[in-house]
Amino acid sequence: MATEQLEVKYTGYKPAIYRAAVGAMFFMAGLCFASWASRIATIQQKLELSDAALGGVLFALPVGLMLSLPFSGWAVNKIGSRMLLTFAIITYGVLLVCLGSVDHVYQLIMCLVAFGFASNATNIAVNTQAVATEKMYSKPIMASFHGLWSMAGFTGAAIGTFMIHQKIVPMYHFALICCINVIVVLICLQYLHNDRDENSDAPAFAIPDRSLIKLGLIAFCSMICEGAMFDWSVIYFKKIVLVEDAWIATGYTAFMCTMATGRFIADWFAHKFGLKRILQVSGTLTAIGLLIAVIHPTFPVAIGGFLLVGFGVSSVVPMVYSAAGRSKTMTPGAAIAAVSTISFVGFLIGPPVIGFLAGAFTLRVSFTFIALMGACVVILATKAKVE
Repeated sequence: MATEQLEVKYTGYKPAIYRAAVGAMFFMAGLCFASWASRIATIQQKLELSDAALGGVLFALPVGLMLSLPFSGWAVNKIGSRMLLTFAIITYGVLLVCLGSVDHVYQLIMCLVAFGFASNATNIAVNTQAVATEKMYSKPIMASFHGLWSMAGFTGAAIGTFMIHQKIVPMYHFALICCINVIVVLICLQYLHNDRDENSDAPAFAIPDRSLIKLGLIAFCSMICEGAMFDWSVIYFKKIVLVEDAWIATGYTAFMCTMATGRFIADWFAHKFGLKRILQVSGTLTAIGLLIAVIHPTFPVAIGGFLLVGFGVSSVVPMVYSAAGRSKTMTPGAAIAAVSTISFVGFLIGPPVIGFLAGAFTLRVSFTFIALMGACVVILATKAKVE
């Protein structure tokens, strides 16, 4: 039945082998996305898009992500996360090359929808693999996988900077990443978990139970904060902190550094203090960090606040996915897909809500709202039955 846990067929390898293989998949997924992000400006210049037009075009990416949610939840149960991950991540790399080859706006939109679709299918499949790997250990390890994704972001940005400096066009840049991606997938394929359930009757849409909805809402609030930091941190430093142009990205960099670092130490904290406590601390750090940056928006103080926010949001989504994967009412893949659906809405609506509040009031007011979302993480984690 769809509500039963899928049986994972282990093939005799040591847990560290599975962990390395799944970690490599996280890294490649992050590298593909970061490679695209590093060349957006180049593609914008090639297609002669204005900032407003680019903003409209980029909305195709979350459209693809949303379209993928019901399919991925069904497919991960029907064909297994290993097969879905293999197809999705290879397709992810191929579509990256397509993005680098576009000559018209309509081609870019179509490729971005497909890229978003493959991205979310990869996300759900690789997190399902991570849940299966975590079950082989006596301690949490989920956050470290997400740390590898963040590390890949830095790597992709560095490679992108080098490619731009060498004046290498995106198509050749992306083709190199695609080749590396295929090689890594082929090497790791035999070391991924075989969790296919040939008798699965999982529906395309599954209604999560109350515990999963609560987990989804916790991730929803955290993803509002994360999405806002991605899109508005640079603007906040420019318009509120009033730093010189050369320093406007320092807040974002500080946030990204502590978010990546936090993911590598979150598992230890979760093992020592429990999931509920780490979610409470995460929400508290997010709220305090944002309030610090709002109340006293000077350069050193704002940097300190953004460092705290990075630590705060770093562990929420990995810990929530880990808890969802242990659901007793849905299979790991379906549970992760359900939680991902709820949380991703927060990632989508966060940036525009911040823009609306900034227009109606001020940017400092909108960042106060994000701090409130951090406080909601604390409240929801306190009320939710999480272990």
